[in-house]
Amino acid sequence: MAEAYIVDAVRTAGGRRGGKLAGWHPADMGGQVLDALVDRSGIDPEAIEDVIMGCVGMAGEQSFHIGRNCVLASKLPESVPAVSIDRQCGSSQQSLHFAAQAVMSGTMDVVIAAGVESMTRVPMGSPTVLAMKAGLGGPKSPKMEERYPGIQFSQFMGAEMIAEKYQFTREELDAFALESHKRAAKATQAGAFNNEIVPLEVEGDDGKEMHTTDEGIRYDATMESIGSVKLLQEGGRITAANASQICDGASGALIVSEEALKRYNLTPVARIHNLTITGGDPVIMLEEPIGATQRALKKTGMKIEDIDFYEVNEAFAPVPMAWLKMIGADHARLNVNGGAIALGHPLGASGTKLMATLLNVLKNNGGRYGLQTMCEGGGLANVTIVEALN
Repeated sequence: MAEAYIVDAVRTAGGRRGGKLAGWHPADMGGQVLDALVDRSGIDPEAIEDVIMGCVGMAGEQSFHIGRNCVLASKLPESVPAVSIDRQCGSSQQSLHFAAQAVMSGTMDVVIAAGVESMTRVPMGSPTVLAMKAGLGGPKSPKMEERYPGIQFSQFMGAEMIAEKYQFTREELDAFALESHKRAAKATQAGAFNNEIVPLEVEGDDGKEMHTTDEGIRYDATMESIGSVKLLQEGGRITAANASQICDGASGALIVSEEALKRYNLTPVARIHNLTITGGDPVIMLEEPIGATQRALKKTGMKIEDIDFYEVNEAFAPVPMAWLKMIGADHARLNVNGGAIALGHPLGASGTKLMATLLNVLKNNGGRYGLQTMCEGGGLANVTIVEALN
């Protein structure tokens, strides 16, 4: 089978809800990422055979084919097609999988995998909430109700269930959250994110400025400040402080074949080593990265000790904590520059966002193999293993 290579992966710096990126239409924000991938690689834009755009909230400004709209808002020619996909929080990680599979199948040579989400302008849950308000019903069908009677599919309830199953205390969850902020602050101050961030012009206190720093990091976070945040449900353990932050952002990666590397004189930063997707319990919902990782390691004949660094999305603190426990992984190699608790989780953009970070972590630390995984609504999980070519 043909190999698929990553030439570059980039992201915007995260914007808090109502923050610095609130003035950016999501199509324009996504278009900036597409432009950056072309400009940084030097590839002929006419060579791009498809753009696969992940997005969860496909309503309002993210409706009517956000992928195509990002292309039309970019400098890419109209001849470049696009598709919009939704695998919940793993949407743009799945974009990368589809792009790599197109290349590995030999049907395409140059594909952009990307994602975008403005959680300020299209609040989380908008497609469902707005449809129900309009009398169009909700997603749970009669047959689903027969199979899962009285069950409400909820990521918040799933996070509480994981915390209970693995007996994580509120203090342990808060300590994990604090470490995320500390790592993100240290990485930001050291310039560790500089190579992956696409600057966007925003309105600052003194006029126009470039947004280049993730807005959600609490540099002064303490156990006391995190512990003071109220519980999401009485008697629970999850709070807004030990969960991912609502975030605006876009990200993308350029995926090509070996033939394209030669034809366009491109230098790859990584080779796709494994692509895995699994489904599991849709009620506890967020535990599936464990099973998906186990399958990926088995398929590749690898052990977790063979992986130098891993990015496990911090949707809620118990998700990566349970993953660490069951996989037997090293916390020192996990989300070394912080995760979504500090940096934000722009839903459909988080997949290629994490890949941009993982590739830079591998490069800056001399790592060979990296693993990325993401919990997703419906009890799904993607795993991507890459080999750095530094």
